[in-house]
Amino acid sequence: MSEKLAIETQDLTKRYNGAAVVDCLNLHIRENEVFGLLGPNGAGKTTTILMLLGLTEPASGTARVCGFNPTREPLQVKRLVGYLPEKVGFYEDLTARENLKFIAELNNISYAEIDGRIDEVLEMVGLTEAEIMETGPNQQKEKTVGKFSRGMKQRLGIADVLIKRPKVLFLDEPTSGLDPKGINQLLDLIAGLPKTGTTVVLSSHQLYQVQRVCHSIGILSKGKIVIEGAIDQLGREALAGGRYRIEVETVSPDAKLIDVIRKIKGVRDVSVQENLLLINTDADLRAKISKAVVQHDFPLIQMKVQQFSLDDIYMKYFKES
Repeated sequence: MSEKLAIETQDLTKRYNGAAVVDCLNLHIRENEVFGLLGPNGAGKTTTILMLLGLTEPASGTARVCGFNPTREPLQVKRLVGYLPEKVGFYEDLTARENLKFIAELNNISYAEIDGRIDEVLEMVGLTEAEIMETGPNQQKEKTVGKFSRGMKQRLGIADVLIKRPKVLFLDEPTSGLDPKGINQLLDLIAGLPKTGTTVVLSSHQLYQVQRVCHSIGILSKGKIVIEGAIDQLGREALAGGRYRIEVETVSPDAKLIDVIRKIKGVRDVSVQENLLLINTDADLRAKISKAVVQHDFPLIQMKVQQFSLDDIYMKYFKES
């Protein structure tokens, strides 16, 4: 994954009536990753996004989005980014294609490309011909968007922001109103966007969804960044102080085996719970540990790295804040 930054802020601050709603925010979001922006209502997530879009000015501090300052160069930023708010609005008396054609024209997409782009984004978001068409008395015609379900409108909203192939995409609770199948389809789509050159900033309360698609996260509390980093690393820190915790199941492990494992470079400590060895390490040492177990004639029944959930990370750092 590229280490070049798509978004960078330095001491970004926004005040309303003298109170800081975003307070000295420093974010570092790499190109071609999905970044989760987390925090409770009122934490400053939406205000942060609006400043990055150039839709509201900071009181102090700076931001760079795709190399541009959103305050001083808002048009350059708007050409390169897409934004899907939590509540999506359309011209409901127009069809999906008519809505998308209008947006494509606003973004100066050439007429020769528009129809192909519309077909592309409708397929990407899973809006099928069967869904957007209706059968009349004498012919089949496209439905107007006013007849769409909430989930269909949400998928059309994604298509709407994808049609200009943005370099950065901001999504605010994008799975709202979708059924489980629709949620899975949309998460698969989001997870694949970095491969097409789009960086995604996902604001969501659904932690399991964030963990499924995001590479890194930032947690906001009262306008301040509590923690920022790669999910895997933050998960290890939340569980075991930055280390891996490897669990090995065997039969009656003895002191000799434990001593051999302790001498493996990178092993911090080993504890025993009946037939389980609980091993804290500085790296993923499963290959060396399994070799040691087998070479000392112990059965290797099961081995795994202890799993964590984003809830572990969120609760640890949010409570500390």
